[in-house]
Amino acid sequence: MASSNTDVGHILVKVQEDLQELKEKISHITIHGETATVDIQTLETAIRRTEMGLKSHAAEYLNVINNQVLTLPALEYKDMSAAHTLPAPVSMGVNKIIKKPVVYPSLNKKHHGIQLWNAPEHISPGTQHKHAVDMRILRDPTNPKNRNLLHQNYGIQLPLIKNEIPDIPPQKLIKGSTVGTLAILPVSHRENPSLLPPFVSEKDARKGILSLIERGLIPPASELTVDPPFVQNRAAKIHDIQEKHRKPSHEIFGTYPKNAYCIVVSESYIEEKKYPDKNPESRLPLKMGTVTPAPSFMSRTSAKDISAIQHLRGKEMVPFEFHQPKHFQVLPIHRTQEFSETFYVTIFNGNIDYTAPDVLAFKHHYQLYWGHILSFLEYLGRKLRQYDVPVAIVEGQKLAEISAIFELNSQPNWKDLLPVVKNKELVEEIIKRPGQQYKGPDGLEIAATKIQAIWRQYQCKTKYLITRRQKWAAGVISISWLMRAQRVRVKKTLKQSRQRHLENFRSRAKHLAANWNRIKASRRTIIHIPSLGYAQSLRSSVPNIDTQQNLQMGRLCDIRDDNIDVIYVCPLWIGKDVTQYYMKLLGLQEAIKTGQPENVMNVEDRLKVMTPEAISRFPNHHLCLATHLKYSPKTIKRIKNLIEGKAAYIVGGLLHKDDLAVADMLNVPILGPEPEVAHLYSSKSGSKRIFASASVPVPPGEYDIYSLQQMHEVLTQLILENLEIKRWLFKVDVEFGGRGTAYFDVLHLKCYKPILKEFREIGPAVWLKKKWIQEPAELKLSKELPGILAVHAQPVNKNIFPTWEKFLEMFLCQGGVVEAYPPSDSVTNLTIDMLIEPTGEVSMVSCGDQIHSNSQLECWGTTVPQCSVDPGNLHSVCVKIAEACKCRGVIGFFSIDLVTFIHPLTMEQQVWATDLDLAYSDQLAMTQLMLFISNGKLICKTNTFEVSPKPREKRQTSHRKGSAIKEGTQIQLPFMKRYGVLSTQLKHTNLSIVHYSVLFKIFKVHGIGFDIKERQGTVFILHEDNKKDRLGMVTIGEDLQGALLTFARNLSVIHQEITAPNMQLENNFQAAIKDIELILGVTVVNKSYVKEDHSTTALKALT
Repeated sequence: MASSNTDVGHILVKVQEDLQELKEKISHITIHGETATVDIQTLETAIRRTEMGLKSHAAEYLNVINNQVLTLPALEYKDMSAAHTLPAPVSMGVNKIIKKPVVYPSLNKKHHGIQLWNAPEHISPGTQHKHAVDMRILRDPTNPKNRNLLHQNYGIQLPLIKNEIPDIPPQKLIKGSTVGTLAILPVSHRENPSLLPPFVSEKDARKGILSLIERGLIPPASELTVDPPFVQNRAAKIHDIQEKHRKPSHEIFGTYPKNAYCIVVSESYIEEKKYPDKNPESRLPLKMGTVTPAPSFMSRTSAKDISAIQHLRGKEMVPFEFHQPKHFQVLPIHRTQEFSETFYVTIFNGNIDYTAPDVLAFKHHYQLYWGHILSFLEYLGRKLRQYDVPVAIVEGQKLAEISAIFELNSQPNWKDLLPVVKNKELVEEIIKRPGQQYKGPDGLEIAATKIQAIWRQYQCKTKYLITRRQKWAAGVISISWLMRAQRVRVKKTLKQSRQRHLENFRSRAKHLAANWNRIKASRRTIIHIPSLGYAQSLRSSVPNIDTQQNLQMGRLCDIRDDNIDVIYVCPLWIGKDVTQYYMKLLGLQEAIKTGQPENVMNVEDRLKVMTPEAISRFPNHHLCLATHLKYSPKTIKRIKNLIEGKAAYIVGGLLHKDDLAVADMLNVPILGPEPEVAHLYSSKSGSKRIFASASVPVPPGEYDIYSLQQMHEVLTQLILENLEIKRWLFKVDVEFGGRGTAYFDVLHLKCYKPILKEFREIGPAVWLKKKWIQEPAELKLSKELPGILAVHAQPVNKNIFPTWEKFLEMFLCQGGVVEAYPPSDSVTNLTIDMLIEPTGEVSMVSCGDQIHSNSQLECWGTTVPQCSVDPGNLHSVCVKIAEACKCRGVIGFFSIDLVTFIHPLTMEQQVWATDLDLAYSDQLAMTQLMLFISNGKLICKTNTFEVSPKPREKRQTSHRKGSAIKEGTQIQLPFMKRYGVLSTQLKHTNLSIVHYSVLFKIFKVHGIGFDIKERQGTVFILHEDNKKDRLGMVTIGEDLQGALLTFARNLSVIHQEITAPNMQLENNFQAAIKDIELILGVTVVNKSYVKEDHSTTALKALT
């Protein structure tokens, strides 16, 4: 190449000089002879023509050198196969190029221009791009850099033409309106719409139809017709159904120009690629020829781009080598009709060639929206460049649709960008690679910025968290301090308030004691508040606590005394049915006294039943009735109005601190002890202290037990000292109604029988006197007792304490007692109700024998009066306990639980005091109902329940022989004895599905009722009308056996009427019937014993 590039200019000059010398020599030639004639003129003409040709070629060559413009080389298709023949238009153009080849002179390196496709090997792609930019500037005369570039590269100095614009002198601004006056609808036309529309001038018409309508020149409701119309109708194009299923041709670079070419690689190249050769040229089975790349390619295409395209297409492609010519087979690309309206923009390494035909066509098609499309494209290019994505094909139609998002969201994420990319899978796979965003051109800077940002974020977040934690801690400390200060103030205020309530309670109690005799003899009002003031934890464990507090509806019967008015605070909302029932029942007072059922009186003036409104506000808080009443100002105000100017006092249940607050609000005394005293001595351990101070017999046991070791030690000692006791009871201090009771039988101990045998051999006196004898037995017992106790100890109420562990946890938490169960098969429990009046007078107001159903330790009813213990002995024991209570400030109503049995060793009856409850009992409330309905009185000193005799009946007798009429009178006893069976704990779940009216009709059909004249029968107590699963019942009979039979018959009738044969429901009716049958068997045996005693006494008297 260097040898061919000689100095052509010197050669041309040398040729011209030779021609000039030849011309001069010809002019001096002398021709001798005549044989030949020489045409000198013709020779000179040929020489001149040759000289002119050389000059023209020299000028053309110099022009080529100065302009440095090359045309593309001709393409040769000598050895093209028949399968790759060219179309007619293209082949014609190619043939023309082949037939008329242009031979370009060889250029010196000094004058080399920009060779786009045949550049030397040492020129980099960046330099090639720079030369391409310079060529664009040279071809554009309007470019401001064109003149300087010509002067620097070619030495051509173009003249400087100044386009001087004459200075326009500043004009004076004139203020005012630039819009002329427009015509509007005249006033006459506005007032009279029936006039014809005014004339519209051409000037007004140019303003547009909207302006004419707004100014009123065209009526708003007029129909306008535009000629020609804005919308032109044309026939719609109907596409062939086959086009929908036609597969598009394989195009990967978007739309191609008409004469674009592609490179086709034969299949043999793909096979040979599996076995690469060291010489890359030897494995290119391509036809020889020069290559012209497609116009959409960029000059900076790299090997990385080609690899991405190979991955996209799944075909092997030959990389372009721009620094040296290669010979490839070039074919034109067929433009299919399917993609004629589709635009694809190919982005290589984040760069977009805006001069590519597909981009220009896309720009021309969307030129109205090109602003935000271009912004979106540039942003997408930056993102692709940042993530080093080699190639991305953007769909133009989707790009135009989604580019509007870029106007709303200037920083869209990949989720917004990927829908516009055709090779979405490839791009998504690349961008999801870890750290891909730092592999772009600015990756190091972005990574450094990211690291700095994360570090600063970490520092700021750490400081912020520390500051926030300090602020939070300061807030917590301040709030805690404020809450503590507020709590201290509230506690102090409550303490002062409760101390004030207690002082007022004590002062009013003294006033009540001083005036008790007067108040008792005069008219007074009793406010009954049947509140169970147990601890919150205990109340929350009691199911249906409100119903449990309402079991004492018998308190209403205090109105049997004509001097007493009753205000009953009910813990439930009761309906009209229940209210009407009690009004009718209590209205029979006069009929009961006279024995005439028609004498019914109205007791609404003397009896008021009210429910605190706070019950609806705190339905699930398990508050006691006194607390509900405390937060019910309307009920408090109503009670105040009812007792204003009258003597009144409160009879509560188990008193609570809120009872004192209610008493302070109403300014009335309470017939009861202080709440602290009531809670202390109502516990199991507190009652043991009362019994110990009263010196009454109690079962062997120990109280105030709070640890497991203490319980084991106490139980071991008790068993050794009382070997005749077969069962031991565990009672939780704060429970009631037999809920917190468990038992343990010593027969489960393996060492018990050997110890008992040793005890009988030694004797009771020596065994109890010499403690050292018990030491071996104590060791055996203490070692075996914990394990046996954990296995065989059983709680009585499985619903509350399903296992011994649950019971033991509560026992050790609340404290409790361990006591002996009577060593007898026949045990009777008694409940005695006592009253300590404010003056200190003690009286027994009720006494009854308990009736048990499921367990001997759970009571469901009583028989009144009691028939198990001698009245004198019972009265003395109860008075001793009452005196002990009075010494501790106890006044009002309270109940004592006793147990009696025949001791197996001494065969004597023993009475043990087992429990004390300083509250109004359910038995006392039912006793009041029994006394009211029978018009009787209960004499506890003699254990008799007496009712008034039947009303006298006058009978007239006539004699045949005389006309005189004699009046005879029936001989009557002054009083009649009766026995009652009382219960408030009857439960049957099917009672809730029977309406009270239907239930009473059932009673009437079966003859269940009360006979006012005979003073015997059955009366029911309705507790509430919501669930209605509980019922209270009182039966009165001439003897205990008859009352029990009536009670059992009533239970059987109710159970049969409301229960299907195969229904499994919760009830205690059947267990109660079984227990009554056992009691009836005992009463029959006792009656036979009584008859034998009477006959023996009579025989002794006769003898």
